[in-house]
Amino acid sequence: MSAIDTNQFRELLLEERQRVVAALKNLHDDHAGTLTDESGEESAYDNHLADTATDTYDRELDYTLEENSEHVLADIDAALKRIDDGTYGICTNRGEQIPVERLEARPWATLCIDCQRDRERR
Repeated sequence: MSAIDTNQFRELLLEERQRVVAALKNLHDDHAGTLTDESGEESAYDNHLADTATDTYDRELDYTLEENSEHVLADIDAALKRIDDGTYGICTNRGEQIPVERLEARPWATLCIDCQRDRERR
């Protein structure tokens, strides 16, 4: 089993981290105020019900994207720490090296693909 190039993966992780941070900033900038602030209406009741529903749906979707991005950011930071600790690329379930192809697809992975599939089946 060959050792993985952690420098390559550190760069991938740092690039992805920058992308996620930029996406989070964009989401925060898009929704700096309340729904009323964004609509420009004096009251939420000034809007048509469908407009209010659409605004609410869009806001909830953005909150979900933001929450997912924050989880990915935490996973990336944890992967960078594993690189520093010398445990990067090791399946936390089996203790075996995660294939490079899996790490290239998802550099913050903590499980090999078989263990990940088992977890998702539960």
